[in-house]
Amino acid sequence: MTGKVLKVDPNDNVIVALQNLDKGELISYSGQKFTLVDKIPAKHKFSTLNLQTGDPVYMYGVLVGKAILPIPAGSLIHTGNLKHASSEYFGKEKEYSWNPPDTAAFKNRTFNGYHRSDGAVGTANYWVFIPTVFCENRNLDSIKEALNKELGYAPSEKYKKYAHQLVDLYQMGALTDSVLPQIEESLIETKRVFPNVDGIKFLNHQGGCGGTRQDSEVLKRLLASYVDHPNVAGATVLSLGCQHLQLDDFMSELKRRNPDFNKPVYTFEQQTSQSEEELIKEAISKTFFGLIEANKTERKPAPISKLRLGVKCGGSDGFSGISANPAVGHAADILVGLGGSVLLAEFPELNGVEQELADRCETKEIADKFVRLMKAYSAQAQAVGSGFDMNPSPGNIKDGLITDAIKSAGAAKKGGTSPVTDVLDYTEPVIKPGLNLVCTPGNDVEATTGKASAGATLILFTTGLGTPTGNPICPVIKVSTNNALALKMSDIIDIDAGDVISKGVSIVEMGEKILDYCIKVASGEIIPKAVQLQQDDFIPWKRGVSL
Repeated sequence: MTGKVLKVDPNDNVIVALQNLDKGELISYSGQKFTLVDKIPAKHKFSTLNLQTGDPVYMYGVLVGKAILPIPAGSLIHTGNLKHASSEYFGKEKEYSWNPPDTAAFKNRTFNGYHRSDGAVGTANYWVFIPTVFCENRNLDSIKEALNKELGYAPSEKYKKYAHQLVDLYQMGALTDSVLPQIEESLIETKRVFPNVDGIKFLNHQGGCGGTRQDSEVLKRLLASYVDHPNVAGATVLSLGCQHLQLDDFMSELKRRNPDFNKPVYTFEQQTSQSEEELIKEAISKTFFGLIEANKTERKPAPISKLRLGVKCGGSDGFSGISANPAVGHAADILVGLGGSVLLAEFPELNGVEQELADRCETKEIADKFVRLMKAYSAQAQAVGSGFDMNPSPGNIKDGLITDAIKSAGAAKKGGTSPVTDVLDYTEPVIKPGLNLVCTPGNDVEATTGKASAGATLILFTTGLGTPTGNPICPVIKVSTNNALALKMSDIIDIDAGDVISKGVSIVEMGEKILDYCIKVASGEIIPKAVQLQQDDFIPWKRGVSL
């Protein structure tokens, strides 16, 4: 894919600018010539037809909007002349035939993961601390401060040292705008006490009491899913005692979710403890013995069919749907072809491609569940005056994603082309290999939190604008849609898919590169930037309106 412009689908009536185009410039594409009426920034689109008010606009082969003013051919498409529109959708209407990609290069590949007693294989080995209610957050913070540095999990202190140097310069009277210290990483490498434990994670949250009982029910299922996750070796749970989310209910949920659950879970209740000091001391000491046992688990080979790959996009731009997302989609298709699981979420960002996904469902029942969840979510948003059409952020719009349907049609590409084998409501676990649709908001952290809850053991996260989003227990791999972002934010980007646009690298080649990277991350050979930065984002969805 090289050149100045691209028509994504033959049925589209807009063309994407791959670089900045000048007003009056003559553009030739597939035998047609267009004289540009406006300046077209890279990532934006111009019309190929003289559109009248009310005329449909198509991109990715689907309806993405309707003209609200006449749009001459060669004109810039923007929020002032186009409004969101998408096609109606129903249940499964036709059978779907899939042509799997060539999987030969990965057929005999394995990854070194952590094998659990229920047959699942983790890509990491974490211990988690969980509060059943927000009242215990401060106790978790005290334990975190006590354990992380002593056990070798503390983050870099470079900013602390930088602030200390500023104080020194100020006290010496030498601090000016031209005399500032340099930020330097410590040369002292901290060794882990438990080398086979990848970290201790603290899932602070604001729930468990107040709100509605339904909020606590959802939180219970979410927290249980994290403890049951293949990347988790064990858990320490702190309770106040009087909150909605009771310890007994939480433990019952673990057994309901996984009848064979047998990981160590240590529970502590503050209102039955002698003191806060005693509570924290017991939690630390008990957990320490748990970490000794968790450290005995070592990575062992597993087929890549054991991988559960979440696919996500955030800070998307006009290139997301034509570089990084299709490349991630190809990696997803290879994994599905080899028996692995892929999780595609963000229901507000499937707006406009619902019928395609319904037709890809393996059964009518699966399609009906998808349609039911989508319509209920959409109706809930509309009821408070915030429909899916309000999903694109200012950053999305500035970089070419003018309507939610344009954004969604490109976002769906990261799920690949395979049949949909299951549809999961929020916190439901993945049990089937293949492509699973997971009901979550589009919000970056709420979505990644939900993917991990469903059981994703890796998350591929594409971005065009840049976002540091990570997850406490599921490694998040960032894929840039363009070269400029990868260069500018190299501290958060793992893979640059911008070469698809700038150098003509094929989607197939980039997809294979991405999957190879995933296997190395799953084996612990590569640590993604979000993990290195300890970007442990965790936001439970309270099932209210969130786009």
